[in-house]
Amino acid sequence: MDWQSFYEKQSELDAHIMETQKMKEVSVIDDKILALLVEVGELANETRCFKFWSAKPSSEKSVILEEYVDGLHFILSLGLDLQFYYKEASLSLKKRETDAFLDIFTSIEHFKQEKSEASYQHLFRSYLELGNTLGFSEKDLQTAYQKKNEVNFQRQDEGY
Repeated sequence: MDWQSFYEKQSELDAHIMETQKMKEVSVIDDKILALLVEVGELANETRCFKFWSAKPSSEKSVILEEYVDGLHFILSLGLDLQFYYKEASLSLKKRETDAFLDIFTSIEHFKQEKSEASYQHLFRSYLELGNTLGFSEKDLQTAYQKKNEVNFQRQDEGY
């Protein structure tokens, strides 16, 4: 996958947000980590994979994909802030959804504690493994990311 184009689009969005919010010299790394945790929680809630007590089905794939892409925005943004860029690596086989979510929460916490190239690579790979477990293709990610990126620009312009 051409991750460089994702980073370029994210860089443009981040610059636009920082300009719109008048935050040029402010570090928001910890805010982005918290936002990522929240987004992953929202994603888990939409899949309902852990809700063994409920018979209600998961949300539609399009809703789950949009939530997934929200998290991807923050992972890309964190990489840009720290000048870390994902290097393609083989992904693990599909896991149980609950296990994939627990892995990503652990990866985020590890990254929070140790903001290193290695922890970023692990975080990104874990997130892609979650996407793989949820059944998302590269094409799904490309299309959904572009669409949500445009929405995020529009929201900033409208005073979101």
